[in-house]
Amino acid sequence: MNDDSPNRAGTSGQPVRSQITSTSANEPADNPDSSTTAPANNSDNSSDNPDSPAETGSAKSGTRAEPAFARLNSQYFTILVALFVGVMMISNITGTKGVTLFPGLNFTLGPLQVHGIVTDGAFYLFPLAYVLGDVISEVYGFKAMRRVIFSGFAVLLLASLCFWITIHLPAADFYTGQAAFTTVAGVVPQFLLAGLSGYVVGEFLNSWVLVKMKQRSGERRLWARLIGSTVVGELFDTVVFCAIAASALGISTFSDFLNYTVVGFVWKCLVEIAVMPITYLVVARLKRVEPSYQDALRRRAEAGVTPMPAV
Repeated sequence: MNDDSPNRAGTSGQPVRSQITSTSANEPADNPDSSTTAPANNSDNSSDNPDSPAETGSAKSGTRAEPAFARLNSQYFTILVALFVGVMMISNITGTKGVTLFPGLNFTLGPLQVHGIVTDGAFYLFPLAYVLGDVISEVYGFKAMRRVIFSGFAVLLLASLCFWITIHLPAADFYTGQAAFTTVAGVVPQFLLAGLSGYVVGEFLNSWVLVKMKQRSGERRLWARLIGSTVVGELFDTVVFCAIAASALGISTFSDFLNYTVVGFVWKCLVEIAVMPITYLVVARLKRVEPSYQDALRRRAEAGVTPMPAV
């Protein structure tokens, strides 16, 4: 599908496959690294989420408690951060290749015209960044995901700078790949701005929406959080990226713009739904093996919040 086809890293005349929005003053509070825990007095005010609304709990006491999140001093969190940044970096390179899937697929639906599914070489990999973002936000919270987003942003910006410097270094006499290297790794400012902006807006909204929904539902309805956050995050990511990069992509009509954004957005959401069973397994496993997450659940129980199964 027309999945933001050029590479969203601003490389090779092709945009960066990435996505940011600044945190708001009313961002969901979740898991700072604090190890102190305030006493629960008809509410669970632990340091992990000092001002999060509670899920529905003990009807008899009207208890309000924040959702459970694990602390960040965990080997699993480090692994997830490495995977997230690695996916973004690899997508920036593989996305430089244009790809057409199902070239015989042709149909028109109002202003939407499809002639094959035009995407890039990262179409199968890039949506994994949102899956990883969902896992981190669900288990470790919004503040944890904010750190990951900033880390990814810094690495992508550094990579673009290094590519730009390397391209302009004088080539050795025996080196014959200068043109090919420039094509793959060249930085186009408009694509770089589009990719990084879409990355920040999309990932922040994805995490913020998921955590806000968790504050209301607790451990229940994980499927709704995964789908709902992805729809919001991917929508803003795709629209922001395309709005900034449209002219550089050669998009000059509203029909082309709609085709480019709608097909890419639908594709990413379908990938999220397709891998949801795996996301469920990973989230459930992390919640079991993270001692601080189990501690948070126990604090909720002590505060009178009725445990709710993840459904």
